[in-house]
Amino acid sequence: MEIFKPDINLDFIGKRKLALIISLVVLAIGIVSLVFKGGPSYGIDFAGGTLVQIKFTETTSAAQLRATLEDLDLHGLTIQQVGDDAANEFMVRAQESGENLENLAAKISTALTKDYGAGKAEIRRTEMVGPQVGKDLRNKGIQAIFFAIIGMLAYITFRFEFRFGAGAVIALLHDVLITLGLMSLLNLEIDLTVVAGFLALVGYSVNDTVIVCDRIRENLGKLHNQSLAHIINRSINETLSRTVMTSGLTLLSVLALFVFGGSVIHNFSFVLLAGIIVGTYSSIFIASPVILIWESYRAGRKAA
Repeated sequence: MEIFKPDINLDFIGKRKLALIISLVVLAIGIVSLVFKGGPSYGIDFAGGTLVQIKFTETTSAAQLRATLEDLDLHGLTIQQVGDDAANEFMVRAQESGENLENLAAKISTALTKDYGAGKAEIRRTEMVGPQVGKDLRNKGIQAIFFAIIGMLAYITFRFEFRFGAGAVIALLHDVLITLGLMSLLNLEIDLTVVAGFLALVGYSVNDTVIVCDRIRENLGKLHNQSLAHIINRSINETLSRTVMTSGLTLLSVLALFVFGGSVIHNFSFVLLAGIIVGTYSSIFIASPVILIWESYRAGRKAA
């Protein structure tokens, strides 16, 4: 099935400088946000502490709930409205303290019963992670993403050439950093499900890049009398229908997950949603032009 005509010839390579400027601006905004906020916002999985999700039968407010929990002396207490009925459901987070965390949910339940009455509040979820465990999980999550990118570089270098691998890795770093910056701008937390989303993002993004690289290598043999820029642009156009169909259908599935999946997987689905869009963009405007830049650099070295 072809969405675009076989002889379509959009000048993607000719727009590479504009695309580079757009990417640099978006990356800069995300990095500035991360710097001003002191790094990413980590969830309970990585920061350590306690998370309790509470649903009320009647409408209440975050301020009223905070007043109820004041006597518990919770360190770093944050209260956030969640769920489909945001007026009735809250996520309570507290940092690790000297208290016995195993009894904290029971203390919160007692305080809620005292102020709201029996049966008026339901504790739907409780998670408790120590600070050392959270730090270890955070480090392992970063290592997993790092080794995934290195593995992709090794595979593409072995399967194609190093210049293709370099383009793919730069595109992957571009995708991860932009998605991370978007999460910082939107104040979204990073937890284990988000790390899983980033790993899925890495795999999906490199899949698009491999398709384009394979067509470039094929056309290098057929169009050896043409310039590299023309070959790369021709290859992107030839795979454009496949890229749009695959990315578009996947995007619809992830969009449904983002809208209807609920608060538990909201951040995970956001990473996939942003990753598909940014990954498709980077396969066309980042990975492929990097191959051209690499060859220009090598030609310049030889001439020198």
